[in-house]
Amino acid sequence: MTESAPERPQESLPLDSTAQLLARITAQLGTQLSLVSLNGTRRPMHRTPHSNVTPLTPAAPALVAVAHGSRDPRALHTVTELLDRVRELRPGLDVRLGHIELNEPLLPQTLGALGSGEAVLVPLLLGRGYHVKQDIPQAVAGAAALRTRTAAPLGPHPLLVEALHGRLTEAGWRTEDDGNRSSAVVLAAAGSRDPESAAGTRRTAQLLSERLGGVPVVPAYASAAMPTVPAALRALAARGRRRVAVASYFTAPGRFASAAAAEATWIAADPLGAHPAMARLLLHRYDRARATGAPAHETLMNTRFLASA
Repeated sequence: MTESAPERPQESLPLDSTAQLLARITAQLGTQLSLVSLNGTRRPMHRTPHSNVTPLTPAAPALVAVAHGSRDPRALHTVTELLDRVRELRPGLDVRLGHIELNEPLLPQTLGALGSGEAVLVPLLLGRGYHVKQDIPQAVAGAAALRTRTAAPLGPHPLLVEALHGRLTEAGWRTEDDGNRSSAVVLAAAGSRDPESAAGTRRTAQLLSERLGGVPVVPAYASAAMPTVPAALRALAARGRRRVAVASYFTAPGRFASAAAAEATWIAADPLGAHPAMARLLLHRYDRARATGAPAHETLMNTRFLASA
């Protein structure tokens, strides 16, 4: 009696991702249905070489959210919560975080970890200032092996207005304040010397004013631009606006956001943070950047605002 050869242990195969499995199942189901006639009979199947092979859907580029960074520990927590919302909306998407300064991981580290893959950078910044035009392109240039596109910054956009309105409502703004002659809003922003950034903030203020029934919404800045938040509050008070809210045009908590809120004479809204509209906006910018077909390392311009953008 001869001994049978010992069984060879099966090699473990890598598991498909959920997206790959769904793509495979959908393709196979479509193939089977195509073989059924309208009367329910099965059509003859003409076999071709490799007909049983279903090509896998290429993996989507990673979404790299680019945050400014802050010494305030609440900032990192807030941005992490926002990206968790993005992952919930787009399961299977590789979502990563990189900071321009002050927090780990820094953007060059995040890009380096992606190696020679593909990524879309989405700035968690509200306008086209220095960080979008200088810092992000410099970091991208240092990741030569990575194929990248950089999306437009978050603002201006109607989804930002939705988030601003939601935060104001949470702080105490009521429907009866809309269009009220004694109500107004100061839109507190970081500030920039870049005229494109200032124009974007003014556009957001205009859209928020429309959302609030036409009450004045005055852009004001924590640095680099005028008017300051205290100056805007004084000007509105001089015009008889006694119920003036401060809307926080900041992605996350930090020094500037806290200083602006401290000036409020009535209510102060929280930063935009992980509001559901912000998560949708990140994915919108990501999808738009992918759809443009822009070449690698090109920063997409957002010089003209469209309501459908």
